[in-house]
Amino acid sequence: MIIKWGIVGLGNMANIFAKSISEVHNSKLVCVASKKSTKLELFAKNFNIKSSHKFTNYSKLIQSNEIDAVYISTLNNTHVDLILECVKNNKKILCEKPMVMNIKQANLVFDAIKKHKILFYEAIAYRSHPQTDSLLQLIQRGEIGAIQKIDSSFGFRIKRIKKDSRLFSKELGGGAILDIGCYPVSFFNLFKKKNEDIKLFKSKGTFSITGVDDETEAEFLIGKNIIANCKISFKENLKNNCTIYGTKGTINIPNPWLPPIKSYMEIFINNSYYKNFISAKKNVYAIQIENISNSFIKNEKKKLSQVNINESVEISNILDEWRTSLI
Repeated sequence: MIIKWGIVGLGNMANIFAKSISEVHNSKLVCVASKKSTKLELFAKNFNIKSSHKFTNYSKLIQSNEIDAVYISTLNNTHVDLILECVKNNKKILCEKPMVMNIKQANLVFDAIKKHKILFYEAIAYRSHPQTDSLLQLIQRGEIGAIQKIDSSFGFRIKRIKKDSRLFSKELGGGAILDIGCYPVSFFNLFKKKNEDIKLFKSKGTFSITGVDDETEAEFLIGKNIIANCKISFKENLKNNCTIYGTKGTINIPNPWLPPIKSYMEIFINNSYYKNFISAKKNVYAIQIENISNSFIKNEKKKLSQVNINESVEISNILDEWRTSLI
């Protein structure tokens, strides 16, 4: 079986999705939609989309009987309505992060998805890469002992602030926490045991001239024993790494957020050091499409390495609390 996909919103991530899906055998891009006709025509030409399968109206695509699943790649402030429309039309969903703008919207989406039994995932691609599974295996076999602390960073310098940019507009869902805060939070979630919570302990941050947060540091408590620190930024290029400190040693992940086909982790135990190399068969986005399409084919509702609706709501709640703490 092949999952037939439609894309709404034809920006940068849609182009990455369309290129990556060509590597995947269980998926096919069938329909695309954009409100900008010029962009629509160019995209359709580049990816061989039939004229009858391109739309300037998002609703028309979502209502199409030609597709099984929708990849939502529009601006953050449009996600909630598009998710609800996909639910109404019984479409499976992969939604770009952040899923929604706040916890109120997250709960609205959650209720609709659960009521209608729709399969949903949030597009946090690194969770699909074998590097993530390899890391969890190292932890589970006690390579560095019990985890005590995690440090995480994700930041890049934006030299010129454009007030109408999606990253800096309040109306469009801008700000560092909404745009990239889901990465460290979803990473911390990997180490949360059943019935444990992630609690915000303290935070600080700054705001851009447009009023959205542009840099912030936060400290969380995972369960009762793990301190988790993170820094995210639009103001500086950070290390963009994760380091996990255990009772017996340390693991450093140099490229956690966009691991390449060949990646590695560094393991420090007492006076010894080694690299754990990981090879993937496809790029991280292709792996994500393949894994999620497999889940759709098998009609799986259990939690996979991908971020499902339950975890998306947890992340939304933490991001909301984090944003509120800075005001």
